[in-house]
Parts: sequence; C-alpha cells; structure tokens
Amino acid sequence: MRLFIAIRLSDEMISSLTGTLHELKKAGVRGSYVPSQNLHLTLAFIGETKDAEAVKTALKTVSFKPFRLSLSEMGTFGDLLWVGVKGNQGLSGLVRDVRAALDAAGIPYDAKKFVPHITIVRGMSGSWRQVSVPKAEMAVKKVSLMKSDVRDGKRVYTELFSV
Repeated sequence: MRLFIAIRLSDEMISSLTGTLHELKKAGVRGSYVPSQNLHLTLAFIGETKDAEAVKTALKTVSFKPFRLSLSEMGTFGDLLWVGVKGNQGLSGLVRDVRAALDAAGIPYDAKKFVPHITIVRGMSGSWRQVSVPKAEMAVKKVSLMKSDVRDGKRVYTELFSV
C-alpha cells in the first residue's frame, strides 16, 4: 500500500484553498486540480510498503505541542502549483521528529529537503500570478498516517492512524 504522513487541513483552510482553486480556473489555469478532500501538507512520503503497523508504531513515539499553521505564498515546482506554509518552530520540530522516528524504525521515506507546501494543481499551464494568495490559519493538533489508493481513476486518501 502507498503511505504518507501528513497534516490534514481544517475545514476553514480547505474552504480558503477551494476559493483560490475557483479563482485559478476563472483565470484560465489548466491542469489536474487537487480535489478539496485531498488537500493536505505532507511531512514524509513513504510510498509503497506492506508494513503499515511499523509506521504506526514509529508514529506513536512522536509527541508535539499543538501549533498554528498559516498559508503564505504560491509557487511552482516545474508544472506543479502549490500554496506555501509559513515555516515555524512547531512545524520544523514536528517534521524533524517524524523523520527521526521513521529513521529509528528503519522505515524508508523520501528524505529530500522539506519545503512546506500544499499541492493544488498538477500538470499546470497558464498564468497563476494574478490570483491572490489565500489567507487562512489553523491549529495543528494531530498528525495522520494516510493511505493513497486509486478508485475509479481518482486518487483517494484515507486516514489509517493519527497521533
């Protein structure tokens, strides 16, 4: 199964991001828009594994104090459009601790440098710069182990566990 560790977004933040998606569509930006129910902030991408229990066990060792998460700028990685998240000590510490727990458990994951962002459009083309950055903030109180499946040609994310 395909797994990742993420922060699930509040309804208010999803609503703000969904408004931006509508603005992008009106501006003629094309691509594969991420469905609102799939919007999230990935902390560690694990990918294909058969041992979800080992990941759950590793996550149980992570503790953190709730912190605030705010949206910042928009940007791209190639043809992927994202909304950035303001860096803060709570988020940095959480990412460090999640990745250390995975390392300690011997669970492989994509260890590239963490750039806090929420993917909103894949395969994007068109001009997005005239669209305003969404304004939203939320409290982070939990971290989720998510499973990614394809059903009827669509990506579906399911929470398996949270701490």
